Amino acid sequence: MTRVLTLATANTNGIRAAVRRGIDDWIAHRSPDVLLLQEVRAPDDLVRDHFAGWHVAHQPSALKGRAGVAVVSRLPLSAVRAGLPTSDGGPEADVDSGRWLEADLELPDGGTLTVVSAYLHSGSAKPGQEHTLSAKYAHLDRVTDRLAELATGGPVVVAGDVNVAHREVDIANWKGNLKSSGFLPAERAYLDRWFDAGWTDLGRAHGGDGPGPYTWWTWRGQAFDNDKGWRIDYQLANAAVADRAVKVEVDRAPSYAERWSDHAPVVATYDL
Repeated sequence: MTRVLTLATANTNGIRAAVRRGIDDWIAHRSPDVLLLQEVRAPDDLVRDHFAGWHVAHQPSALKGRAGVAVVSRLPLSAVRAGLPTSDGGPEADVDSGRWLEADLELPDGGTLTVVSAYLHSGSAKPGQEHTLSAKYAHLDRVTDRLAELATGGPVVVAGDVNVAHREVDIANWKGNLKSSGFLPAERAYLDRWFDAGWTDLGRAHGGDGPGPYTWWTWRGQAFDNDKGWRIDYQLANAAVADRAVKVEVDRAPSYAERWSDHAPVVATYDL
């Protein structure tokens, strides 16, 4: 038995703001089977109430008004794992909470698809903010360790806002951002490691050679209208499911006024 499954990942830039701006109309039109959401920035009861009728897993951040990730699914969830392992086995630091959520989806044929909603640190290379980059690299180290564990075995899709543009074709103004967080050589090297370890960047595999398609544009100025963006939202698939992706699209809003986030969803169709 096969099933065409539509999986969308989207940084909402705050679910309450996204609802005011029209995310529900987009969901109704797109009709995804699974939504992986980042920067939810809302209490658990609000998220569950808003997605009544769906199967919902949600990890809010310990820091009020920050981060937050969710898996919202039409398919049942057989298991949920929040957060990443730490070296001492203790809880994650507050700054790392609400950034990594795994869920095992029950497929109609009895199989399982593991999905991960990931919201990685943005960090800043500006003077006096070096500590934010240190936190980003420490978190990326733990993400890399977990990806190594998930790379082999059953099908896994890791999706979300990675806050790193991998190549020059993934950022419109790459020359002007060579020293900016999100495009630093040390950050981009993490993605090299992931792809060398067997993960497929479905957005690039199905999006052509580029430039773009971009997934994030600042609200400021004419960046969106002039398509001066960054490709920092990904769907990464391990070897068990990568060749099951038949289409991957970026749902860029038709106009600035119709945006419900500063990110655009990345939508993949899988033939499972």
